[in-house]
Order: sequence, then C-alpha cells, then structure tokens
Amino acid sequence: MLTPVTRRRLQANAALGMSVGEQAAKYMQRNHTGELGDMATYGSLEGKLVVLLGGNGFLGMHIAQDLLERGARLRIASRNPETAFTLKPLSDLGQIQFVHCDITKPDSAAKVVGGAYGVVNLVGAFKGDLDTIMGTAAGNAAKAAREAGVKAFVQVSAIGADAESEISYAQAKAIGERKVLTEFPKATILRPSVLFGEDDNFINMFAKLIAALPALPVFAPESKLQPLHVDDAAAAAVAALENPAKHGGKTFEIAGPVAMTMAELNRKIAASQNRDRAFIELPDFISGLFASATGWLPGAPINRDQLTLLQQGGEPSGQFPGIDKLGISPRPLDLYLDRWMARYRKHGRFGARTAG
Repeated sequence: MLTPVTRRRLQANAALGMSVGEQAAKYMQRNHTGELGDMATYGSLEGKLVVLLGGNGFLGMHIAQDLLERGARLRIASRNPETAFTLKPLSDLGQIQFVHCDITKPDSAAKVVGGAYGVVNLVGAFKGDLDTIMGTAAGNAAKAAREAGVKAFVQVSAIGADAESEISYAQAKAIGERKVLTEFPKATILRPSVLFGEDDNFINMFAKLIAALPALPVFAPESKLQPLHVDDAAAAAVAALENPAKHGGKTFEIAGPVAMTMAELNRKIAASQNRDRAFIELPDFISGLFASATGWLPGAPINRDQLTLLQQGGEPSGQFPGIDKLGISPRPLDLYLDRWMARYRKHGRFGARTAG
C-alpha cells in the first residue's frame, strides 16, 4: 500500500508527463535495492528531524522531496522559507515546517538545528560577501549542529573548491569545507558538478536562447562538464544522512556518467529541439572581455568569476571517492533531453522532426 506522501508524489510526476516506467526507475534509484515493493522508502530516517539550511533552492527542494518520501520530518530554514511552500502538498500533517534563518548569525543557526538528527547545509551564492555566506556561515552551522548533538551533517560544496584558487567562489567553498570539518569532524562533504533537472536554470537557460536566436555565442566551448541529475545529487545527500558512520568525515566528488564540452552540450540541446543553429565558439580572450564588460549588469549571462569557473570545467579530479561510493548510479542527460526539449520545439510535442 502506498503512503500518502508517495501517492501525491506519483500524481505530481504523472501530471508532469513522467511515465510509469520512468517513475519506477526513479524510485528504485532512491531505494538503492532494485525492488519496487511499496515504492515508499521509509527506513532509517523515518520520524527523524532533518534541517535543510537553504533548503528552498533547486537542490534543497529535491532533497526535501526525497526525505519526505522516506518518512523524515523536515525543517526548511532559509531567509525566504516561503519560497518552499510548494512542498506542503507533498507532506503529511506536521511533517514539515518552515522557519526563517540567517546562518551568518550564530544565534540564528543555533535556534534552527535544535532537536535535529541531521543537517544539510545548502547555502550558497555567486555574489556578495562569499567568505561570510559560504565560509563563516558554514562554520556557524556546523558548530551549532555539534553543540546540539546532531548525528549527521552534510555540507554541499562544489567540484573545484580550492582555497588557493583565484576564483572567489571556489575559495569560499573551500573555506566552508575547512570550517565545517573543524567544527564537525564527521561531516560529509559533497562536491557536485553542475546539476540538471526538468526545472533547472542551467539546461533551460540554454534551451530558451537556442529556441529564440538563430546564432549564439558559446563561452569556454572546450571546457568539459559532467552534468549530474539533481535527483541523483539529492540521493547522495540522503545516503550520507542515512549512514554517517560510513560516510562521515569524507569528501565525495559527485558527477554524472558522461563528460561533454560546452559546445557539445549546446549542440545536443539544439538537436533535441530539432533546430539548426549557428554556434560561435568564443576564444577565452573575447569571452573575458565580454564577461568583464557586462557581468555587473542585472541579468547578465555570465560574470568574470562564472566564466573562470566554466573554463576550469566540472569534471571530478579523481582525488576523492565518487558518487558510486554512496551507492548511486547516476543517470545521463541524454535519457531525458528529448522529452524535456519538446516544449521548446516550434510546435511543441506535436512539432515535426525537422530542423527549424
């Protein structure tokens, strides 16, 4: 018999056009067993309180859905928790709460982690005082969690985190990792590659541009990425929460199974839209000039730090265990791209399979 949470999740997926087979594969992935059974994944997290710091973002919302299906109780803590209210229909009565929190302030962090079994810190930014937002604040959260007796702490960092990097984002992520491990030595560090999903701001950003423009520039065309499905990243976080004795104190680089260049990614998206587009592969020098000249503008496609991160690429270094060590078999982008791009075709899903 299906639980209420799982039933509502299945109905929501069906409304998005997900087939029964796709839903079955998704739930088998989350069970890590290969058996559907009830399709509800109640287990070691059932009834336990997990706090998602910055849980109103893209990855946080998917982690929340995974945890709800497992019967965990959730506390979404954010400066703008109301943006996560769409999770309410997926939860049982009293299973989820939303609280205001600013983890740059130690007292605020301490208040929201009280009584929790696990904490996942997802707070991040590309602008502002990054050392405070992703460095000091991460340490505040880890210290508060340790003092509150939290059993499992997961810090979401990024592939390329490096205290010696010239990129302020990568520096701040590395500072955050160090501060977390100082305060909570058995924390699990996850370094994801770029994430994709049907509701992302990555694939969809390129998709909109490709649908609208006959020719497009490609920044860092030869830089390689290994995009990771957001649900696989969520499953990795849940696996770390479920078994801190096994995964605690370790850093994992989590990425998808297929590496591709930025130029290849753009061509894949165009092909899935059945569009013939001209892609102008920009040299790094030209890309740098563009990012420096326009990056400060609201809505600019890329700033200098983002360009440098893109040029650095998003492949695992091989120095840390991968997502497979968390029991996850990541899914490739190609498995979903044609279906997701249907809405960008000239006549939607009824469009002819010809370039245009």
